[in-house]
Amino acid sequence: MSSVPDLFASGLLEVEPGVQIYWEQCGNPVGEPVLYLHGGPGSGLGGGWRQIYVSDRACVIALDQRGCGQSRPLVSDAPATLATNTTQTLIGDVEALREHLGIERWLVSGISWGTTLALAYALAHPQRVTGLALAAVATTSRQEVEWLTEDMGRIFPEEWERFADASGRLPGERIVDAYARRLATGNATDRAAAALAWDRWENTHMSLAPGRSERPLLHEDPVERLVFATLVTHYWSHDAFLPGGQAILERIQELAGIPLSMVHGRHDISGPVITPWRIHRALPDSTMVVVEDAGHGGQGIYGSLRQAVSAML
Repeated sequence: MSSVPDLFASGLLEVEPGVQIYWEQCGNPVGEPVLYLHGGPGSGLGGGWRQIYVSDRACVIALDQRGCGQSRPLVSDAPATLATNTTQTLIGDVEALREHLGIERWLVSGISWGTTLALAYALAHPQRVTGLALAAVATTSRQEVEWLTEDMGRIFPEEWERFADASGRLPGERIVDAYARRLATGNATDRAAAALAWDRWENTHMSLAPGRSERPLLHEDPVERLVFATLVTHYWSHDAFLPGGQAILERIQELAGIPLSMVHGRHDISGPVITPWRIHRALPDSTMVVVEDAGHGGQGIYGSLRQAVSAML
């Protein structure tokens, strides 16, 4: 088998009138089903995700979550679709794809925001999940969002001040809410400016690992940048649509009995290791690997996630 599994199927699935979800499959067509959920929200699959799943035992399914990647319409072209872009509708899209492909149960994996979606999906449909393999673990709680958008100014004060000043926030408005408002309702020029400022801040805090990227932007393409910023701020400003009693950490013990393996970078400043640690403490049968020289992604994380998936198949 090649070092990166080849795609053997792909398509667009209409999940509601005018909304199509792009999906693809790679690996062994008769292997054990593994679902991959990308980060963001709004990052899309990109081209590198398949390197994680090098196994002749796995049939890996991935999708571009609604509004981004090759799914249609892009949220950048149709901001009004934000009204129906929620964690609950993403879970519905995943279920629609599972049924479309005739899969009974699957191992669910994800990175970053994809771990929030994976956990929320498992809480909604535990009978469909054989296990969870997660990397750069996040639950997208209000506390995590406050850390990313407000408190981290203590780590990167110069960049945070530029980020806050560029937000255009109104008196009493949170920074994330200001960006979400502008990206959802502003004119094209204002949306592009907000997306640029947001992207620069995201690029700043991705990691404390030595040799972290020195590039000025996380997304060079302006359309990808606008899609990403619009969806991230939309979800973050709404507590991932999992408020109160629906918050993942408040329900995490409901997942007892589902095998869970987590991988996290010690240098992940945007998502400190306390989040997977809290999950691990609540679910002592879970496994947790901290990659000491890794940040929010990178080869160390991908390699450890690959091992976790292989061990769970």
